[in-house]
Order: sequence, then structure tokens, then C-alpha cells
Amino acid sequence: MFASQRRDKIVEWLQKHEQLVIKELALVMNVSEGTLRTDLRMLEEEGIVERTHGGAVLARKKSMFREQHTATRSELNYIEKQAIGQEAARLVTKGQCIILDASSTVLELAKMLIECDYLTVVTNGLEAAMILNQNPRINVLIVGGVLRSGSKTVEGILGKGLLEGIYADLFFTSAEGISIEEGMTDFSLYEAELKKRMAANARRTVALVDYTKLGRRSIATSVKIENIHTLITDNKAKREYLNRIKGVEIMIALPNDKK
Repeated sequence: MFASQRRDKIVEWLQKHEQLVIKELALVMNVSEGTLRTDLRMLEEEGIVERTHGGAVLARKKSMFREQHTATRSELNYIEKQAIGQEAARLVTKGQCIILDASSTVLELAKMLIECDYLTVVTNGLEAAMILNQNPRINVLIVGGVLRSGSKTVEGILGKGLLEGIYADLFFTSAEGISIEEGMTDFSLYEAELKKRMAANARRTVALVDYTKLGRRSIATSVKIENIHTLITDNKAKREYLNRIKGVEIMIALPNDKK
């Protein structure tokens, strides 16, 4: 298990149990107590946990946690996003070139790809890039641009030269919302424009959207419905709405406890 995966597991444990004892969790995760202490020290430096005698609890500054880590450990619809990421990973095969946007849903896909062999990944998401770069068999290319304030997302079209020279097999993307009329939409005009260019340089575009985003719309269109090849959503999505989407392959992701 990679360090980033371990730390995600630690946070998930704390969200469920509210506190942890190092000796106990070391046995559960099958790692050394020293490794756990190192992970907890890193999480404490990030403001996520507070260490206690022999263990740890979540930091009291929940607002800081949400602001700094929404892209990596978003609590909003996490189970659905994780299931969607797992389903999307089934589409990825050895030797492909894929493009990932910087959304929290696509980040869950990135976590599932960490042990893949011989992938080339192009992304504007720094968090996804850092996770995948831990595997030497994955070639990671970061799209240049402007680092969005308070996030780990690069946006803008300064990296369009890199994209123009890449022909990807798959582009995985999410959005603030998706509607039949406007397609996938985002609040940021710059982000929407970058996603348009990403879609143009991929053979297939795969939309990853949880049930809360269906029928919603934001300011700027990134990918129109007719340019989406596959849409992956969760089992809470309204079937009536999905049935109205024509010409798009629909895949339903089930949480692990429903499989």
C-alpha cells in the first residue's frame, strides 16, 4: 500500500471511529507502528489530525480541513464518487494514454490506477499527478497553466501546446453539473475551456458524475452531451433522467456493500 493510500485509510478510520490507537490500527492495516507515527505526523502538519498519547483524533478545525482537502478527501458523496472511480478504472488497460481532469470524482479514479502497468497519464490535477507518480511504471504529464488559489488544480490554456501533441485513448472528466441541454458545465470559464481541449484530443470521453449533478447546470459548458461517449453514475441516479440521455453509453456504479 502506498503512503497516500495509507493516509486516506487513516482519515477514513477517524471519520468512522473518531479516534485511533496506534497499536490497534497497526495490526488492522498490517503496518509497523513507526510507519503509522510517520503518517500521523504528516497528517498533523497538514492540519488534518491532532495526535494524542498513543493515537490521534481528527483536527478540530473542520473548516480548514474541508477547504484544503476537498479535492483529495471530500466528504460530499464520497461513497458514490469512490464507486464511480472503481467502475471507471475497469475501462483502463495496459499501455493506454489517458487524460484526467482535476475533479474530486476523477481523483478517486486516479487512486484506483496507482498499481497499473505502463500508463501515460496527462492531467491538470496536482493531487492525481502526485499519487500516480509514486508508480515508476506510470508516465505522468502535467498540463501547464495557472494554479488556482487555495487548490491543487491547474487551469487555463497555457498548456494547450502539450495537449495539441497528444492523442489519448480516454478522457475522464466530471463537472459541477450535467444537463441534456447544456452538457457538462463548470463555474470556471478557464476550466471549461481546458476540458474542451482535453476532450478534443481523446478518442473517447467518459463523464463521471454522481446523482446530485444530473440535471444541474453551471456557467460554462465544457463537453456537450453529443461529445460524451460513456457516462458513469451511481445507483441513486434517477432512471427517468438517464433514459432521456440518448446516444451515450450509461454505466451504473454500485458501492462495495451493494455488489
